[in-house]
Amino acid sequence: MERASSLDEMRTSFGRQTVEQTDRRDEVQALFNRIAPRYDLMNDLMSFGTHRLWKRTVIRRALAHLGAVPGALLDVAGGTGDLAIVLRAAQPMRQVVVVDPSEGMLEQARLRAGDTLDYVQAPGEDLPFPDNAAALVTLSFGLRNMADPAQGLREVARVLQPGGHLVLLEFSKPDPWFAPFYGLHARYVIPRLGAMVAQDRGAYQYLVESIDKFPARAEMAAEIAAAGLEMVEERAFVFGVARMQIARKP
Repeated sequence: MERASSLDEMRTSFGRQTVEQTDRRDEVQALFNRIAPRYDLMNDLMSFGTHRLWKRTVIRRALAHLGAVPGALLDVAGGTGDLAIVLRAAQPMRQVVVVDPSEGMLEQARLRAGDTLDYVQAPGEDLPFPDNAAALVTLSFGLRNMADPAQGLREVARVLQPGGHLVLLEFSKPDPWFAPFYGLHARYVIPRLGAMVAQDRGAYQYLVESIDKFPARAEMAAEIAAAGLEMVEERAFVFGVARMQIARKP
């Protein structure tokens, strides 16, 4: 079995090459700019639509933990804004901000949501918000694409209000019996879909490799704790293919 990596081991990894953090950040940003117009369609095809069910659970649990903690709702690495749009509908009196380093992804969010949301182009490792500004941070399938994921978690902890929550949704290591089936889908189906639908096989090859390198559940929980957050809830989806982890700032 492949040894689970840590976030520090991941931070300069881009595909099979090792590059500087700034180079990786630029390459990932360019990648998402390219695939932004077909990003939502590709997610539906790659996951057979199940990512929408996962995100409904994420939103439901996020709202359950929100309580009366003051502050904005930040959707970090928010992409095309699918989580932020639902958060806005559920919390119309709060500021809801989509934060993403990709101009192309934010443009897709603007096309969908218009001026109902606020938009900030910024990497997750350097959030342009003061300390204790947010009641909730959602981070869906974006942590592994950061040049320094551990710093991204520390930034989340910094901007959260005491009592605020991070709701993290990421790919994880599937259960051993299911891993071979998922591995075939990831290696052979996803890059071919990327080539046919998004006209960018390389981008989806990178995404598959980034999933493979991402830490397993226990390692990810340790990274969250190291950032200063307390785990309060976890849930696996589709035999561990994806995992929701919710943590609170003390």
